[in-house]
Amino acid sequence: MNQRIALVTLVIADYDEAIAFYTQKLGFRLLEDTVLSPEKRWVRVAPHGLAGAELLLARAATPAQAKCVGNQTGGRVALFLYTDDVARDYAQLQAQGVTIVRPPVTEPYGKVLVFADLYGNQWDLLEPAQSV
Repeated sequence: MNQRIALVTLVIADYDEAIAFYTQKLGFRLLEDTVLSPEKRWVRVAPHGLAGAELLLARAATPAQAKCVGNQTGGRVALFLYTDDVARDYAQLQAQGVTIVRPPVTEPYGKVLVFADLYGNQWDLLEPAQSV
């Protein structure tokens, strides 16, 4: 069996502001922005680099979904973004005004920092140790 996780849904408040954050602040690629109805779009973004899962930016459509924007994992780190250079990316995040929740530290598994997206979802930016 050959499977992979292709998309991860991230519930957002607004398509355009989310696209702007992910493409301008994080440098992700906008892969698709298809209008499905006056209220709904199919929006996919992904970081540059090797193949991996993409984000599906899905605007909250109900009050219950709106309550999840920015807190989809109950305050835990929601997503993990691997990099080949945490120091470089840390400087870039700071230059873009991205909220740094925890500055870089070195752990046995690599160098890691925590940042928040525009809604407050926490991300680990991880430069894996060579042995990982």
